[in-house]
Amino acid sequence: MHRRNLLLWLTATVLLTPATTLSQARRPSQQGSTVRVHRQVEEDPIFTPELNRAEAAMDKQDYASAEKDLLTATEKNPKNYRAWFDLGFIYNQTDRDPQSIDAYRKSVEANPQVFESNLNLGVLLARAKDPEAEKYLRDATKLKPVARQEEGWYRAWLSLGQVTRSTKPADAIEAFRNAAKLKPTDPEPHLSAGLLLEQQNQFGEAAAEYQKAAQLDPKSSEALAGMVNAYTKLQQFPEAEAALRKFIALDPSNATAHVQLGRILVAQHKWDEATAELEAGLKAKPGDPTAEKEIASIYLAQRLYDQALPHLQAALKSSPQDPQLLHSIGIVLINQKKFADAQAALVSAVKLKPDYGEA
Repeated sequence: MHRRNLLLWLTATVLLTPATTLSQARRPSQQGSTVRVHRQVEEDPIFTPELNRAEAAMDKQDYASAEKDLLTATEKNPKNYRAWFDLGFIYNQTDRDPQSIDAYRKSVEANPQVFESNLNLGVLLARAKDPEAEKYLRDATKLKPVARQEEGWYRAWLSLGQVTRSTKPADAIEAFRNAAKLKPTDPEPHLSAGLLLEQQNQFGEAAAEYQKAAQLDPKSSEALAGMVNAYTKLQQFPEAEAALRKFIALDPSNATAHVQLGRILVAQHKWDEATAELEAGLKAKPGDPTAEKEIASIYLAQRLYDQALPHLQAALKSSPQDPQLLHSIGIVLINQKKFADAQAALVSAVKLKPDYGEA
């Protein structure tokens, strides 16, 4: 039987997850590009002269000519799902998302069994924050892509995970894991699953997902940051320390990372190493009140009052209305036998917080 080459266009904008790097936002992954899927199909009555001319024009990116022929094709046959599909692609390429959604919806209504139509419609609805996106993405996972099947299913599962993460987290985690099976060399599904598990306070499982992502991409700051967060919550400080040191090797000037490593080292009573990391944090971000307080707390824990005082005073410059800082300064001054100065600091603390019993 005579066969011919025909083209399908797949709008494959994957909705990827921003995660948290330490206490800050991770970089969102770049969105997937629009790809063209080739296939062989038998002759079909839908391939009218208008549709054939339109697809030839689309090959040349002559979208204006193609659009005219496709509109004619849909006027002659409102159930021509291929013409509606091509229109959806053209509208998407020319930044007309509402029209693209409408065209893909008509394509799906005319033929609900086309994977690409369901996926494209679901992705565009998700971009528009329309909850109906879930239906079409879920339907896509049950259909067979025309070409590059594993890649198509991967995109469908990953997008489904993104649109269900806030409403059906268990479903989203399953979707991310299905995506990971289809593309086992890609760390992205593990990062997305790890973040969601972390948000669900399932820190052990989150750490395992982040670990898989780090194995696939040892230079992934997102995976390392996730491991730090999860291991810290689990109070597995040696594991958190190891991940943080790898993170800092990738980003030596990250003040937040140095401060967090300092805290983890404090938890393990590694005072000298902790001080060195916090000092590195201050060097990267001079005057950081958080780092100043952390260093001061280390010196206070060791009763090294002379070393603690300048850091407390530096922190007070950034937070002059902090009664706890004033109280700590008062305690240091008492131990230095500077009683008048200590009294002034403690009186200031009590004025700011009259019920501050310790002060």
